Amino acid sequence: MAEVDISLPAHPTGAAAKLAEAHSALRPLRLYGGWFCPFVQRSWIVLHEKRIPHQYVEINPYKKASDFLALNPRGLVPTLAVPVDPSGGGKEQKPLYESSIICEYLNEEYADEGKHGRNLFPESGYERARCRLWIDHISKNIIPGFYKWIQHTPEKEYSIEEARQEFFKNVLTLVKEMNADNEEQGGGSWFLGDRFSMVDVMLAPWAMRLFLIEHYKPGGLGMPAEGQGGEDEKLWGRWRRWFGATTERKSVKETWSEDEYYVRAYKRYAEDTTQSEVGQATRKGKKLP
Repeated sequence: MAEVDISLPAHPTGAAAKLAEAHSALRPLRLYGGWFCPFVQRSWIVLHEKRIPHQYVEINPYKKASDFLALNPRGLVPTLAVPVDPSGGGKEQKPLYESSIICEYLNEEYADEGKHGRNLFPESGYERARCRLWIDHISKNIIPGFYKWIQHTPEKEYSIEEARQEFFKNVLTLVKEMNADNEEQGGGSWFLGDRFSMVDVMLAPWAMRLFLIEHYKPGGLGMPAEGQGGEDEKLWGRWRRWFGATTERKSVKETWSEDEYYVRAYKRYAEDTTQSEVGQATRKGKKLP
């Protein structure tokens, strides 16, 4: 097993450090997370978007506290500690795991838009189902493709260009399904057009991490520049609009630590020596945990 990288900060930095400090006081609802984890960032984005009172607790992945392990024996983040009886002070808690489940729970449980912000799913039952179809595509195709790409080494049975093109194909498949209100005037920016939704939340952390491909992989990201997308230029333009709006979203930026620390944190992914469960699953061609 690779040695523990003790050079990484034990807590968020930059904007995320300020957000963590603002949510450091004891609260009945508690998010256990790790600043470097994109699945944690998903959950944190929803907490931010919905203005949900909570406590953020940073977890040391190599030395997990006993109270955290009592909630989630697997020791994975994110873990949400939900009060059994909020009116009783929230001293007893029950756990939720898995980022997509946590995000949906938070969106449903804190549904009062006057207090907690707009629903991250649309009102139409069909449109909600369509969102979940494309969240599934993100989870099964785009995110595994990111790890396959960043973990590429010359010894792999696939080339880095094959990993790049597979990722591009899955991104453009999603982009084709994006709404664009008033497209002749530039259109809406997010998956639903002018409305930020759970689909955007599910992909945003990896959009933020694409610069790591540029940093570590031969040929960099290689996405077509404006005007260079050929027959897919319209789709690439829609992607660029989505990417710009999403990476500048307040909830996304304020749950982000300083770039340099992600570069350090993902070095072992780039070398394909990481012992994380995601990294090991990618290496074995298995479904991500």
